[in-house]
Amino acid sequence: MRALRLHGDRDLRLEDIEPPPPPAEGEVQLRIRAVSLNHIDVWGWRGMAFAQRTLPLAVGAEASGEVVAVGAGVSGWKAGDRAVPYGARTCGHCAACREGRDNFCENVSGVAGFHIDGFARELANVPARLLVRVPENVPFEEAACATVTFGTVEHMLFDNAQLKPGETILIQAAGSGIGSVAIRVAKAHGCTVIATAGDDEKCAKAQALGADHVVNYTDKNFSTVARRVTGKRGVDVVFEHVGATTWAGSLLSLRPGGRLVTCGSTSGVSAETNLMMIFQRQLRIFGSFGCAIRNVGDALGKMSQGILPVLDTVVPLERFTEGLERLESRRVFGKIVVKF
Repeated sequence: MRALRLHGDRDLRLEDIEPPPPPAEGEVQLRIRAVSLNHIDVWGWRGMAFAQRTLPLAVGAEASGEVVAVGAGVSGWKAGDRAVPYGARTCGHCAACREGRDNFCENVSGVAGFHIDGFARELANVPARLLVRVPENVPFEEAACATVTFGTVEHMLFDNAQLKPGETILIQAAGSGIGSVAIRVAKAHGCTVIATAGDDEKCAKAQALGADHVVNYTDKNFSTVARRVTGKRGVDVVFEHVGATTWAGSLLSLRPGGRLVTCGSTSGVSAETNLMMIFQRQLRIFGSFGCAIRNVGDALGKMSQGILPVLDTVVPLERFTEGLERLESRRVFGKIVVKF
């Protein structure tokens, strides 16, 4: 079978390798149909694994596919079923896993495509407990954005920030995969959306997605706009994932008692913080990492209702590296998906 494997820093090769054996007890074999690219793929491509890994390694953390075989003891799945695999290899038996807080697993053995073999290969064996069913009306390309992209947004907005209808939210980096999804989800939830982007073209696209107000952060102060839009009160929620360059402005944009939820730091991991402002204004800051399997199901449910992720580009497997380069260069609005 074909597989895209990382042999070293920026050394990706499309190779013919042996297919996996028949699925073992408790496993399902998937034929992969689409893989969605994320910054975690770029990090792995650059060699930023943050943990020991053995190369060559099949890449791809987020995917969709269809069942071709099921192992002994598996019920509820059959050949032809459509599914997405949860990317973290969780233990399934620790307290967090039993409580449905999969992204808090105490014994996770790695993330697909980063520490262990990922999904950029034609066939993959996956524990059945880590599969989520894809509704028939959701295409494979969009479904491939469920486990890392859409699921992350669900966990950030509803588990952590607890976004409510009628609230105002500032969404940073609207052109990113999660930023563009967050706009659609927040608008469908009945919220007023202020979105930021780095150029006028991306701002126009964010407005077309439904953002009520857009800010090109290269020539306008987004915190000033946020306070003007809210009558100097400040926004209820900030959706943050940029990091150092936007951190101070994100905090300034919040109302007293406002909530900031963050899942990333693409512009830098360290940022100066005014602690007096945090406690005097009683701001709440939530760190958010990944999502629970439950969030993936919620994401696919919303997709089936028409709230789809934004696809920037769909490329064939042979052009996977082009997709990574495009994502790394930030010449993208929405998601880049590789189709098998």
